[in-house]
Amino acid sequence: MTHIAHTSPVSIADMNGVRTITLDHPATRNALSSTMMSALCSAFREAAADPGVRVVVLAANGPAFCAGHDLKEIRANPSSDFHVALMDGCVALMLSIVRCPKPVIARVHATATAAGCQLVASCDLAVAVQEAKFATPGVNIGLFCSTPMVALSRNLSSKHAMEMLLCGEMIDADTAWRMGLVNRVVSATELDATVDRLAQTIAAKSSHTLAIGKEAFYAQKEMGLEEAYRYAAGVMVANLQAEDAKEGIGAFIEKRPPCWVDR
Repeated sequence: MTHIAHTSPVSIADMNGVRTITLDHPATRNALSSTMMSALCSAFREAAADPGVRVVVLAANGPAFCAGHDLKEIRANPSSDFHVALMDGCVALMLSIVRCPKPVIARVHATATAAGCQLVASCDLAVAVQEAKFATPGVNIGLFCSTPMVALSRNLSSKHAMEMLLCGEMIDADTAWRMGLVNRVVSATELDATVDRLAQTIAAKSSHTLAIGKEAFYAQKEMGLEEAYRYAAGVMVANLQAEDAKEGIGAFIEKRPPCWVDR
């Protein structure tokens, strides 16, 4: 494993085409301070631009996955200018995950609340331990989780998203799975192996094809039905012209493993 030096409070490591970006500020329960969000944005930009990175895993160290925004920082900076900058940073971070051309897997080893829950929902896939819990509890302190709402409403049914947002109660990992917030729930001892298998399965695909597919998935979700089909048809036509599509079709017909060139 290659470790890459990076600005605290985020650490980065590479192994076999998988880049692990780790929230590494346990003292604040990995709260999304301005510094944390800036570091995460930089990490995702670097991962997006690095041709050696095929999959990104978003992990965390400490007793929590992420406690959401840093309320102490918010209280210490009451100006609306600071709040605008903070929310702009939050939007930039979530978009950097969605727009990263590499698939992003959340490795959730503990509780994720408020914007931390939003972070999980913004990832393409999520694997959680049985002990993990999730909540959007802003309503309990007079601060509706409006930005987490965007990610939740695009992952969960409206009724489930509104239940989380209106009640502000913790849900367990099995409930999160049932609602569609996470893909898999495993024991703590199985977490790393499960995430690694999932990452390596995806990393074995053409990165060019994955990038096309991820961008198209999120774009078509914002369209009406007919527009989405016409858009997706155009994506398929362009994809069919790619070298990896021609190689993949040929390999399937010839009953051999494909050799991707990522073009």
